[in-house]
Amino acid sequence: MAFFYSLTLVFIAIICGLIGVILKKNNGEKGKRGTKTQPLSRPRVDEDLKDGTDHHFEEEDADEEGQGLEENVAHVPFFVERYSETEMIKRSQMFYELLNKRRSVRFLSDEPVPREVIDNVIRTAGTSPSGAHTEPWTFVVVQDPHLKHKIREIVEEEEEINYKKRMGDRWVNDLKKLRTNWIKEYLDTAPYLILIFKQVYGRLPNGKKKTHYYNEISVSIACGILLAALQNVGLYTVTSTPLNCGPQLRVLLQRPANEKLLLLLPVGYPKKDATVPSLTRKPLEDIMVVM
Repeated sequence: MAFFYSLTLVFIAIICGLIGVILKKNNGEKGKRGTKTQPLSRPRVDEDLKDGTDHHFEEEDADEEGQGLEENVAHVPFFVERYSETEMIKRSQMFYELLNKRRSVRFLSDEPVPREVIDNVIRTAGTSPSGAHTEPWTFVVVQDPHLKHKIREIVEEEEEINYKKRMGDRWVNDLKKLRTNWIKEYLDTAPYLILIFKQVYGRLPNGKKKTHYYNEISVSIACGILLAALQNVGLYTVTSTPLNCGPQLRVLLQRPANEKLLLLLPVGYPKKDATVPSLTRKPLEDIMVVM
């Protein structure tokens, strides 16, 4: 009997030892994970600039029956002028030369620009393709001097914080080479400010939310077309993404909650003494791969 009692004690001791070894191993692994090198800190990202294409609605908000388009959209004949190969090459070269003159200009004149020109370039931007033809963009044109100055105050206040705290040393050092800072005089002097908002969703006549597929990409394409249209008429701008200003500017401009600020463009003629950084563009072989 004593033999079996001793054997039981030995067996219990072995089990306790095994449990101790396992616990020690697990704690060691947790310690290793805890001391793992932390990744380098990254600049703070503006929530408004995050891609919203995967936005999901609550079931009670979404309209499963339709998104506003007719069930069977009519198709019509499509006719287009076709150019000769010689004409195509000529037009493509001319268009490239026109857009190759495009530069980001931070020294803009207060010289007036015809309002009809602004209307036309925004109409042009509105020809952009969009996911399921939802056209998820709003172009807010600001010409009132008082409102432009309010925008400048909001942007400069946030940009100073961005440069000093949020953006990180690497980003700020890269911008130093271009001599940029948080002072945005052009927000006062440019005759127009165009603020482009992406609509992360829309509203149907019945009040239900309308899904805006690929809203970030769609609005970005529209912005590119707008830049080309401005260059075509001899107007200049600087693409400005006012980090962390979106909510304040949305309230100031009385835009609805479904719109998020994507881009701010001051638009006008360059000042006579305007300067730009001496930059070069990548050659074709560095940006194109032919398979």
